[in-house]
Amino acid sequence: MTRPQDLAGWQALATQLKTRLESRAWINDAFVDAESGATFDTINPATGEVLASVASCDAADADKAVAHARAAFASGEWSRLAPGQRKKVMLKLADLMEQHRDELALLDTLDMGKPVTSSLGDMAGAIGCIRYQAECIDKLYGEVAPTGQDSLALVLREPLGVVASIVPWNFPLMMTAWKIGPALAAGNSVILKPSEKSPLSALRLAQLAQEAGIPKGVFQVLPGFGHTVGKALALSMDVNCLAFTGSTGVGKQLMQYAGQSNLKRVYLECGGKSPNLVFADCRDLDKVARHAAEAIFHNQGEVCIAGSRLLVENSVREAFVDKVLQAAESMQPGDPLDPQSFMGAIVDRTQYERILDYIRKGVEEGARLRSGGEALEGPGLFIQPTIFDGVNDDMTIGREEIFGPVLSVFGFDSEDEAIAMANDSDYGLAAGLWSQDIDRIMRVTRRLESGQVFVNNWAGGDQTVPFGGVKQSGNGRDKSHHSLEEYSELKSVWMALTTAL
Repeated sequence: MTRPQDLAGWQALATQLKTRLESRAWINDAFVDAESGATFDTINPATGEVLASVASCDAADADKAVAHARAAFASGEWSRLAPGQRKKVMLKLADLMEQHRDELALLDTLDMGKPVTSSLGDMAGAIGCIRYQAECIDKLYGEVAPTGQDSLALVLREPLGVVASIVPWNFPLMMTAWKIGPALAAGNSVILKPSEKSPLSALRLAQLAQEAGIPKGVFQVLPGFGHTVGKALALSMDVNCLAFTGSTGVGKQLMQYAGQSNLKRVYLECGGKSPNLVFADCRDLDKVARHAAEAIFHNQGEVCIAGSRLLVENSVREAFVDKVLQAAESMQPGDPLDPQSFMGAIVDRTQYERILDYIRKGVEEGARLRSGGEALEGPGLFIQPTIFDGVNDDMTIGREEIFGPVLSVFGFDSEDEAIAMANDSDYGLAAGLWSQDIDRIMRVTRRLESGQVFVNNWAGGDQTVPFGGVKQSGNGRDKSHHSLEEYSELKSVWMALTTAL
């Protein structure tokens, strides 16, 4: 199929797609209604249109899926399958995702309002993740420990068992791939709970997983709410690992549930309030300003690593902010199906009102509103890119994660001051640093309290580097071969030899 090239083409594809949306849970290789029969509506935030009434799973569905996942794991059909064979299946899944990439991208755009060009980028990341993890499967070795002549010691790496993955709505399928890719590659059975705000692409992925040859019960999808099916999975005594991306508040709850149940492993990628440091020695401030604007306004600011705190050396701050304002003018929201739109719609009414409330607080607390701050008229949930200058750490918008297109600009006079400001946060997911001074880059990079630091770029990286945070941004890592470590267990085997070698 030829990819649509304009708004009309994507609208036509959306019309076709909406006639065949799957909205039931995927349990043990079959689409089924929730045990209770309950459903919830998933809504296109750009139009207000109800896309589908989706199965709303709860504890009964979680128990059923966990039982099937455990049985599948015990059977060994996937967990003990030769690594090379698992690799072939996962590579086929990646090929099927590539074949249906436009459809998958469109599902995410319709479901949560992001521009279709952004969704296509997400699909490239998701497909790349599945392929990377597949290629890792048969390249990880165990160990032989050093012993005396009368013993042999092995260190084996084995799958954990049942993994529950709870993923967010802002990058629905890409975050799904980051979680299920290494978990499946390691040989686990996986139960996915997509966000209730964006469940459609996960349900389509389930069909592709079956077509690829992932065995019955090894991959299941339970749409529903966090306080029902999500909580049930977290409290399950038969789930071995919980992998979550979302808010810090929910992450803390999940850790409590793990402690209340079976001490299951919990890996969390939580909130962020990422600092983006710009020093006066930057060679091309126009280019840096463009990147600084993209760092916060990409995906409507609904990004965990959004560069929401812009720290600029005061000697260039006024001129630099003017350049950011100019860059933001070209990043206005538009129809998500239009390939020319930089920003799309806010995911739902709750998040929309939350963002507008933060903007009001920014004005009330004395920040200088330089641009935006308004919602667009119409049925869709659109907010202008918004820039506040003169922000300090006492202001709500300077400390709390907004998860929307709102930039807070701070000024600093020295390197030490910039580092102190950057680290004065509960979060530590990402940080940016712009400078031409290599000595400064090395000094500042080492002192920033962050899981990742982007130097003279924002959000750079690929599948070869781990992704995750420190402090209240969570623990564990997505991407790279390190993520496979999260979903496997070490087993030590010590053998006594009856005769010396």
